[in-house]
Amino acid sequence: MRLTNAYLENFVARIAGVNIPTNKRVEIALQYIHGIGPAAAKDITEKVGIEPARRVNQLTDAEVLSIRETIDKDHTVEGDLRRETSMNIKRLMDLACYRGLRHRKGLPVRGQRTHTNARTRKGPAKPIAGKKK
Repeated sequence: MRLTNAYLENFVARIAGVNIPTNKRVEIALQYIHGIGPAAAKDITEKVGIEPARRVNQLTDAEVLSIRETIDKDHTVEGDLRRETSMNIKRLMDLACYRGLRHRKGLPVRGQRTHTNARTRKGPAKPIAGKKK
């Protein structure tokens, strides 16, 4: 089988269950993984010894494997991180502490005002019957 340029361009690196975009720089592409931000991406590239300016499609299989191993060893990402976050919220709700009650009611948790605004958490405005002024 002869590999064509179209095949090589469509090659996708898969790290932590996420398809990493191939034409982006390594440092930027790693941030597509939930739980890895700019600082963590820079840390990973330094540990593995890859210069951040290189593109993902220029990486060898060994380099992709070493990135994958570093992420598995040092970082909580994707499903595990989402599970941990949801368990933390569930724990707060079970405790019935103030933050847990706010989560349960679907209101802002971190002290924001709710008289006006807060539409992201509360959802679209509901009209109240007979409130015409």
